Amino acid sequence: MGIDSLVGGTIWDEYSQKVTDLMNNPQNMGEITEEQAKEMGAQLIVADFGAESCGDAVRLYWAVDPDTDKILSSKFKSFGCGTAIASSDTMAELCKDKKVDEAVKITNIDVELAMRDTPDVPSVPPQKMHCSVMAYDVIKKAAALYKGVDMESFEEEVIICECARVTLDTLKEVIRLNDLTTVEQITDYTKAGGFCKSCIKPGGHEEKDIYLVDLLDDYEKEKLASKASLGNDTSSDINFEDMTIVQRIKAVDAVIDKHIRQMLIRDGGDMEILDIKENGEHIDIYIRYLGACSGCESSSTGTLYAIDNTLQEKLSKKIRVLPI
Repeated sequence: MGIDSLVGGTIWDEYSQKVTDLMNNPQNMGEITEEQAKEMGAQLIVADFGAESCGDAVRLYWAVDPDTDKILSSKFKSFGCGTAIASSDTMAELCKDKKVDEAVKITNIDVELAMRDTPDVPSVPPQKMHCSVMAYDVIKKAAALYKGVDMESFEEEVIICECARVTLDTLKEVIRLNDLTTVEQITDYTKAGGFCKSCIKPGGHEEKDIYLVDLLDDYEKEKLASKASLGNDTSSDINFEDMTIVQRIKAVDAVIDKHIRQMLIRDGGDMEILDIKENGEHIDIYIRYLGACSGCESSSTGTLYAIDNTLQEKLSKKIRVLPI
């Protein structure tokens, strides 16, 4: 397939006209020399940043007024694709006339939005969103050099979706508050996962420590544990066999607290769970009677039957209670 057929197809339809124009005619490409910075009475900052995911790199030049921290001039050099050039040019433009503390607040979303022709249509295809992330990162690098700090000091929270700059805490809160169960719902609420999609699950262009599917899985486990700890009477909602040992103990304790313990306490006794083990077809729950229950004759008959029957009804038919 030739170049003409590619251009005549749909590839370029995914790029805004602004991006296409900046690819061919960037307005801020170049460098600021030490002499030029001195003529402006400014401090020269030169920051480099490379994207491991694609091999692109960008160099950002700032001329900063040391008395006001204002960025008097901003230029760049880009070593990468056309999208990287357009993103870097837009980033450099956004930095102009801002103080360093203001510039560091510029996000990749700001860069991408500034390259759109219309507010509701993305300026680049999803797989190219990382180019605007690189532009955002080099701003942090330049600000860190100017302030003499580590660039990570500007990142106060764990970022899960680099494209949309969505944090771990934000995603957890949105998932819980809205009881989200799918990645599509997360994207609708937060934009996370809507661009390069590397944050959704393993296998994308960039490896992550935490993915959106992990957060959904953690939330489902939290809901399961919460139901178990409350002693939810709807056994179909509690898959006792799939719980961890800690979740099983919490579930059993919750049922005992709700249905058994008060009866024991009224008679001057109590009980505690010692261990839970799988034994063939059974899930054995080892308990110890306390107080008056430890010497009561019914502890091995009527009381034991009541405990055994209640746990089987509320949690699992496989349960077998064994006093020690």
